Amino acid sequence: MHTLLVTGPGGAGRTTVATATALAAAAQGRRVLLLKADPAAGPSAAVPSADQSAEPRAEGLRTARIDSGDEFRQELLALQERGSALLGMLGARPLAADELTELPGAEQFALLRALRRAAAEPATDLVVVDMPPLHQAVATLALPAQLRRYLARLLPAERQAARALRPVLAQLAGVPMPAQWLYEAAARWDEELAAVQAVVEAPTTAVRLVAEPGPAADAVLRTGVLGLALHRIPVAGLVLNRTVPADSADPWVAGIAAQQRAFAERWGTYGIPLTALPHLGRDPRGAEDLAGLAATEGFAPGPARPRPEWTVEDRIAEDGVLVWCVPLPRAEKRELDLVRRGDELLLTVGPYRRIVPLPAALRRCTVSGAALAEDVLRVRFTPDPGLWPRTP
Repeated sequence: MHTLLVTGPGGAGRTTVATATALAAAAQGRRVLLLKADPAAGPSAAVPSADQSAEPRAEGLRTARIDSGDEFRQELLALQERGSALLGMLGARPLAADELTELPGAEQFALLRALRRAAAEPATDLVVVDMPPLHQAVATLALPAQLRRYLARLLPAERQAARALRPVLAQLAGVPMPAQWLYEAAARWDEELAAVQAVVEAPTTAVRLVAEPGPAADAVLRTGVLGLALHRIPVAGLVLNRTVPADSADPWVAGIAAQQRAFAERWGTYGIPLTALPHLGRDPRGAEDLAGLAATEGFAPGPARPRPEWTVEDRIAEDGVLVWCVPLPRAEKRELDLVRRGDELLLTVGPYRRIVPLPAALRRCTVSGAALAEDVLRVRFTPDPGLWPRTP
C-alpha cells in the first residue's frame, strides 16, 4: 500500500489536484482512498462519506473526511475518564461533550490519526491525502517523531521500573497514584505516535507538490522542499497548476507563460518529475472538469521514490575524517545552523529544525567543520582518539 500526500502553497489548488490524482489512480485499476483534511462537517476520519453526491465517483475510489472537532472531543473525554480519580481528588467538575470546542492544533492530530487508520486498511492500494498548506504540512509530518522524543525525555521508560511500588502507595493514600495513569497514557501515546511515524517514514510514502508557477510560489516551494528534505520525505513530483498557453497572442498572457516556463526549467534541474495542468479559465467545476484534469498525460501517480539517503563517507585514509552528507536542495548557507549535543545533531534549515541521532560511528567523533556545496551539506567528523578503536 502506498501513501501520496498532496500539498503546496496556499491557494495553489491542492484539493483539486488531490481529487484528480485519486481519480487518475482509480482509472488505472487501483483501489484508492481519498482522505480529505477538510474541517467542513462530515463523517469522522477514515469513514467513507455518506453524501456521495458531493464526492468524485469512480470505480475503486472511496472518499473519507476528517472531523477534527469530533476527534478532539473523543480524545479529551477519554483522557478525562482515565484521570477521573485525580480530577475528583482535586474537586474538578468533568466537562461534557457538548461544551467542548477544539483547540488550535487539533486538526493536525486528527489528520495524523486518520492517516494511521487509512494506512492500515487492507483493501487499499493507494491513499491520497489532501494535506494542509506546505509549511503546515511539513510541521504536521514532523510531529510524531518530535513528540515521541519529548515523551522519552519527560517520561522515560526506565522510570516505570518503580511501578511495582505504586499499588502500595495507592493503598496508603487511598486513591490511585497519578504517576500510574500518566505513564500508562504516555505509553499509549507513544504507541500511537510510533504507528503514525512509521507511516510518514515508510518507503511507500511520498509527497506530491502542487503550485501555480510564479515567483511567489518559487519562494514557498523552496522553503517547503528544504523542510521535506530535512525530514527525509521524498517528493514524488511537482504539479504545475493553471498553466497558460505558451503561444498566446496576448502580451499579458505571453508574459505569464514566460514566467511559468522559467519556473519549470528551474525546478526541472532538481530531478523532480513535473506535470503541467492547463488553466481552464475558471475554477474546475464538477466531475467532468476533474475527469479531464485526471486524464492529462503523465498526471497519474507513478511508483514511489526512495527516501533520501544521508550517507557517511569514509575519508579517514585520505583526510582523517568521516563526512556525513545531507542533501538539501536549493539551500543557502545563511539559513543553515548545526549544533552537536551529545549523541545528537541539532540541524536548522530556514524555519525548520530537526534533532537527529548520530550514526554509531559518528558518536565517537568530534565535529570539525561543515560546508554546503552542490545542494549537499557535508559535515566533517574527526575520530576522537580516546573513543576510536586503536589499530595494532
